[in-house]
Amino acid sequence: MKITELISGPETAFTFEVLPPVKGNGIDDLRNTIDRLREFDPKYINITHHRSEYVYREVEGGLMQRQRIRRRPGTVAIAAMLQREYGLPLVPHLLCSGSSRETIEYALIDMQILGISNLLLLRGDKAKEDPYFRPTEDGHRHTTELQEQVNRFNAGFFDDGSPIKHPGEPFSYGVACYPEKHEEAPNLEDDIRIFKRKVELGADYGVTQLFYDNSKYIAFVERCRELGIEVPIIPGIKPLSKLSQITVVPRTFRCDLPELLAHELAKCTTDAEVKQVGIEWAVEQCRELIRYGVPSLHFYTVSAVDSIAQIAKEIY
Repeated sequence: MKITELISGPETAFTFEVLPPVKGNGIDDLRNTIDRLREFDPKYINITHHRSEYVYREVEGGLMQRQRIRRRPGTVAIAAMLQREYGLPLVPHLLCSGSSRETIEYALIDMQILGISNLLLLRGDKAKEDPYFRPTEDGHRHTTELQEQVNRFNAGFFDDGSPIKHPGEPFSYGVACYPEKHEEAPNLEDDIRIFKRKVELGADYGVTQLFYDNSKYIAFVERCRELGIEVPIIPGIKPLSKLSQITVVPRTFRCDLPELLAHELAKCTTDAEVKQVGIEWAVEQCRELIRYGVPSLHFYTVSAVDSIAQIAKEIY
């Protein structure tokens, strides 16, 4: 089933995102996350994908050698494992960042073999060593280009134009959108125009960057509707849980903390206090979004699994 079908019920759906484990760490923590949140009837689980990065390691003679590694490999393998063990719909991320057209095509083939037909298509972040986003050689610069490759595959053609002799089930996909605009967009209106183009190319839904101010999400949705964007726009929720996040999250994700939330966080002196404020804020935020009529709430689980479980108990 398509994601739009999975979240089309009368009640607001619960969904969440997980990361593949760090290389060599095993999957016990990932299983624990899913076991903890499964009771809330997730309609699907997103699985992030991570590009390789350069690291410097000391070698013989005290020299430093630059090597490219992937800290979190295994997106497709994790999807296969979760599908087998849990029987839940999986939505792997597929990125422009760090991927060539060829590696994207092989990923599509692998996922089609596994029977995975839902994707989230993203440009992804720039490499840490780059001052700005640079596409991989023979890769894509924008999500719209990635969409075009997936659309060709869905139509029965490999990226070089040769026909697929036995086309499988076509992929359905969603894309990212930004209530407070993407950091590289010159303004919000231009960013919404890009989102509209993604929808015109075939995106079935949008899922937002995390935010804490519902008024910005609501204004974003209403402006999208004015411009003829009718797909579901799923709000992304991440409860704050650590003192460091008070400054790191707004800076990293380019989102504002509402004045009331910032005032309450300013009183906190421990991670436990931030976690409690984060839970209380997210519960009220989610309740307001449910009243507004969102089709789903999508939770980002990093450093927040316990908080999300408490929030879900309050609202589902």
